Amino acid sequence: MNQVPDTSPASVPLHWRGTLATLNRLPQGALSRAFGWLADRRIPSPLRGLVLGGFARTVGIRMDEAERPLRTYASVNELFVRRLRDGTRTWPSDPELLVSPVDGILGASGTMEDGTVLQAKGLSYRAADLLGSPEEARPFSGGRFLTLYLSPRHYHRIHTPIPGTVRSARHVPGALLPVNGPAVARIERLFARNERLVAMLETALGRVAVVAVGAYNVGRISTAFDPAWGGAERSWITNRTDPPPPERRYDPAIPLGAGDEIMAFHLGSTVVLLTEPGVTLEPGLLPGTEVTVGTVLARSGS
Repeated sequence: MNQVPDTSPASVPLHWRGTLATLNRLPQGALSRAFGWLADRRIPSPLRGLVLGGFARTVGIRMDEAERPLRTYASVNELFVRRLRDGTRTWPSDPELLVSPVDGILGASGTMEDGTVLQAKGLSYRAADLLGSPEEARPFSGGRFLTLYLSPRHYHRIHTPIPGTVRSARHVPGALLPVNGPAVARIERLFARNERLVAMLETALGRVAVVAVGAYNVGRISTAFDPAWGGAERSWITNRTDPPPPERRYDPAIPLGAGDEIMAFHLGSTVVLLTEPGVTLEPGLLPGTEVTVGTVLARSGS
């Protein structure tokens, strides 16, 4: 049975309905780029403890897991995309286990019926729209989906959910609406409307789609599996006035080992995983469950 967050459009507070309606009318890309400019500003060393420490405490960042001390980060964005200390996360050795590629909160998960993915109670979207390709969506019909939300406190680098290879990737333009609980419950087809990056993996479980969904506030996503995609001057692909070519094909395919970094959010957002049929979700993965990179989500078996 599909697992769906216990929310509905009517449950969203009035102030959030007004906020979302306003944001829908604003130039989200331009505003997010302005936030990105601010987040990139270098903070003088004497002020880093005050500014970055305040930011970390406000959103709940665990600095004890960070690779470096707080004051060594030069900007808010640099702190936001921090790496973790070695050994903080581990990956299983079984190559047929699908694990969480991020630290986050589980949203809807279940089986795709007729190519449809559930977003929240009463809301759904087409896998073809999410991937930006009806052809690439066909193998996933009847397969599984999992949605993982990253709050500002979470670690924001994305790792491979299972060893394999990347044969293609796609940038799908779109909006940059919020992806928090009220937005997921209220905005139809939210993940298929927002700007996103899709990486198609070939794995022991068949094809797996890793979809990084952008969101309001900065909205940048970079690709560690293909650093050259963004060009010589910029590492990110999304929320640009000069976007790079939207399609990438790799021959030979790019190999990915267990836990390899593949993408990163520069503020935001949500990851949606799609698998082919023949995959079983782990029991007990209820909406609201906190997961970390390497948490087992699914395995081989129908």
